[in-house]
Amino acid sequence: MEKFTTLSSVAAFLREANIDTDKIIPARFLKTTTCSGLGVHAFDAMRYTADGAENPDFILNREPWRKAKILITYENLGCGSSREHAVWALLDFGIRCVIAPSFADIFFNNCFKNGILPIALPRNVCETLMHDAGTATSDTKVELTIDLVRQMVIRPNREEIPFEVDPFRKRLLLEGLDDIGQTLQHESRIIDYENRQRQEKPWLPSIYIH
Repeated sequence: MEKFTTLSSVAAFLREANIDTDKIIPARFLKTTTCSGLGVHAFDAMRYTADGAENPDFILNREPWRKAKILITYENLGCGSSREHAVWALLDFGIRCVIAPSFADIFFNNCFKNGILPIALPRNVCETLMHDAGTATSDTKVELTIDLVRQMVIRPNREEIPFEVDPFRKRLLLEGLDDIGQTLQHESRIIDYENRQRQEKPWLPSIYIH
C-alpha cells in the first residue's frame, strides 16, 4: 500500500448526500477480485451517457478536476452495500482522500485498509472547501493540501483546518501498511513458528494437504 504523508491536489466535489456504493461502482462491474481496472467505471452512471460517451457536465470529466486526488461530498458517503470495490474504484481513479461530514462505517473502514484517508469535517467547512475547489480552472492551479502528520487540511489561502484521525490508523497510512503489510511485519516469527510446528508435529502437513 502506498504511504500517505502529505497530498496536494485540485479537489473534485459532488454537492450530494447519501452517495451510495452502487453509485460509486455499479454492481455489474463487481466481477473482478483485483483492485485494478475499476477506476474507469467509478461513478459510471454519472460520468457516461447512454451511448457510452463522457458526460461533459460531470465534474470528473472536466479539467482540472478529472485529475483530482481529493473528493469532497456531503453526508453519509459510501452508504448502501458493503462492497470494497467502491473504495477500489476511487483509488484506481486516483482519489487518495475523501472529505465529508460523515461516512458509512464499512466504507470508512475500507478506505483506511486501502490507503485512502477519509476526513470528517462539518458541512459548512465542506462547503467552504467546495467553494475553494470550484475556483480552479484549467489555467489556474488551486489546490488543497492534506498534511496527515500534522492532521491539517490547508486551504489555498493557507488557512489550516484541523481534523481528527485514529492514531493507529494514522500510523498505518503513514507507513503504508494494509492488513497484509501488518502481518508481514511479523514474518520472521511466523516462519519460526511454522518451522517449529514441522519439527514438533510432522504429521500436520499431511493433514493440510488433504
